[in-house]
Amino acid sequence: MLNKILSMIQVHKFTFNPFQENTYILSDESKDCVIVDPGCFDKSEQNTLSKFIEDNGLNPVKLINTHCHIDHVLGNNFVNKKYNLPLGIHKLDLPTLSFMGQSASLYGFQGYELSPDPEYFFDEGDIIKFGNSELSVIFGPGHAPGHVAFYSKADNILINGDILFKGSYGRYDLPGGSFEVLKKTITEKLFLLPDETVVYCGHGPETTIGEEKKSNMILMG
Repeated sequence: MLNKILSMIQVHKFTFNPFQENTYILSDESKDCVIVDPGCFDKSEQNTLSKFIEDNGLNPVKLINTHCHIDHVLGNNFVNKKYNLPLGIHKLDLPTLSFMGQSASLYGFQGYELSPDPEYFFDEGDIIKFGNSELSVIFGPGHAPGHVAFYSKADNILINGDILFKGSYGRYDLPGGSFEVLKKTITEKLFLLPDETVVYCGHGPETTIGEEKKSNMILMG
C-alpha cells in the first residue's frame, strides 16, 4: 500500500508598492510555487521577489490574480516575462484589467508595463493544482466584478485578496463594486468556511474566519 504524500502549503507574504499590497507566493515540498497578485513595481521590489524564489529553490508554475485592480497587477508583466507564466484571472475582471494603463497614469505609476492578457480563466469551484497541492476557486464579487479567493481545505488557508480584512472589508465604491454583493459574498460564502481558516488579505495582517464572524464591521452594515 502506497503512502499518500501529504502536502503542506507554505504561505510567503511580501508587502509592495505605495498601496501596501500583499503579494503571496504559495509553495509546498515539491518546490513548485504559485505567485498570487504580484504587486512588485520598482526594481527593488522585483528583485526582492525573484531573490526569494531563487534563494529557496522554488519553481514558479502559475501566475494568478484574485482581481485586477492596479495595486494587485503591477508585477504581472515582470513575473510573466521572467518566469514565462501565463496569467489566469476570472473573465469578469477583464474590463478591470483593460483599464489598468489609465489607472497607472491616474495614480502616478510612471513606467508601468501593461499586464499581459490572460491566457486562461477560472470560475467558482475550479481546482488550481501545483506540486502536491490544490486550491479551490471561490467566486467573490463585491469589491471587483471578477474577484475570486483561493482556498485550501487541507491547509485551512484562504488567499482572499480585498474581500475581507481583519475587522473590516474591501471598498465597494470602485467600478463594478457593490456593498450588498460584497456582504453576500462574505456572509454566505466566506463565513461558511471553518472557523479555523486563516485568511490572508490583500492588505494588512492575517485573520481567521472565526474571528471575523464575531465582530467584523460588515455585520453592522
